This record gives sequence, structure tokens and C-alpha cells, in this order.
Amino acid sequence: MKDLFSAARACLDADTPDAKPALTLAMAEAFARGALTVPDDAPTPEPIRMPGRPATPKLVHPRDLPRRGFGTVEGRAAFIHAVAHIEFNAMDLAWDAVYRFRGLPAQFHADWVSVAHDEACHFNFLRTRLRELGYDYGDFDAHNGLWEMAEKTAHDGLARMALVPRVLEARGLDVTPGMIVKLRGLGDAATADILEIILREEIGHVAAGSRWYRWYCARAGVEPKERFRELLREYASGVLHKPFNTEARLQAGFDLEELESLLAAADEAFSAQ
Repeated sequence: MKDLFSAARACLDADTPDAKPALTLAMAEAFARGALTVPDDAPTPEPIRMPGRPATPKLVHPRDLPRRGFGTVEGRAAFIHAVAHIEFNAMDLAWDAVYRFRGLPAQFHADWVSVAHDEACHFNFLRTRLRELGYDYGDFDAHNGLWEMAEKTAHDGLARMALVPRVLEARGLDVTPGMIVKLRGLGDAATADILEIILREEIGHVAAGSRWYRWYCARAGVEPKERFRELLREYASGVLHKPFNTEARLQAGFDLEELESLLAAADEAFSAQ
């Protein structure tokens, strides 16, 4: 592979928990050393489709996933598996942004290749921890919510930047600190240490989404705060949950008015239930 779009497509198509992170790391390193070009005359990207996935985990509706506490090894393993599944999806989301949205500044591609690299590392860290506990990726059921949002926003880079990094992936900024505290209280420093790394790097990933969302808005001549409110109403019903980690979200490129919009959308969704 000589060009970035072919590399991104190959990473999307990789269908095992060994191949996808390994190819992601290899292609990200190739891009970093200048071995992958970004052609000006690349063909139109293919319609979005399900990326390569292993036979397991089985994908089910979120309501069909059992709730497990951290009090047992199985419960902690199920939690780690859920986070690993998010990171597996996040590799695909980053590569799809690289592959799908073309004719953009070089830094756009550089940012999302870097994100893909980080997500592969996160997945590998979590999978190693799962194996230390006697489990592996695929041993628990999972859901497909992240990729479903990618499908909904395949037509619009502005909506993708607003909703995938700044809504779905930003959820990790809200819940991870509490998980770290619980795990340390249970003496599971190994898992907590991994989550500390993920939390720190995910702030940067959400910040990339914020930066490129505002770039898209400026190019389109739309006001970003009002458009964000519109997108929340259109796409994000049922996926916003309080409380929000104000400090982390401010570091990740939100402003106070946007946080107020998130709170209002979350309250509206709760009232509609």
C-alpha cells in the first residue's frame, strides 16, 4: 500500500483482534515516516459498510447486556471487555474519518491517524489485562452503537465530528474517573493504570473532534453552538447522560455554553422517557 486511503481501507477491513490493531499500528507508523501519500485524485470513497469484525463478540441491543458489578473477577472482566470493545470500534471510527472525508487539510488526516494509533494501543493494553484475568476479547456480548452513529453521519463530516468524538466518545471522559476510583478501591491498580492512560489520551481525541467540528462550521459559514444544539436534537436523543465531567470536557474543546446545551439535551431526553 502506497497511499493513505488504501491503508485506511485495509485497516477497516481487518477482521480479527490481532490483525486490526497490528495493521493499524503498522500503517500509522508508515504514515508518520512519510511512506503513505495522500493523492489529490483519489476516487470517491465506497459507501459505508460494516467494518471487519471477528465472529465474537456477539452484537446485541444495549438493553440485553447484563449489568455486572466489580465485586467479582468476571464482573471486572466484563467491564474491561466493554471498554476494549469501545477501543476496537474507535480504531474503525478513526480510520473511517481518514478514508471517507477527503480534500481536507493535511492535519486532518494526521490527527485521525494518530487517534487510530492510540486506540490500537488502548485495545492491546485492555486485551492483555483481560487475558491476565483469564478472559479474552469476544468472551462477552457487546453492542454496535458507536458504528451505528458512524453510519448515520457518513454523508457529513461536520455531523461526524460533532457527534462521534464530542458526544459518544466523550462519554468516556464523564464515566472513567469514577471507574478508576472504584478499581483502585478494589486493589485493581493494573486496570486503573490503563484507564488513566486512556482518559488522558481521550481528552486529546475529543479535542481533535472539537477542532475539526469548528473548522467544518467555519467552512460552511454556520454558527457552531447553534448547529451543535440542532445536531444533539436530531441525533443524540437517548445517548446523553448526566453528570458531565466539566473539567475534562473544557480541556477537550467544549465551552460552557456547549455544556449547557448538553445538559439541556440530556434533561429533554430524560423527560421524554
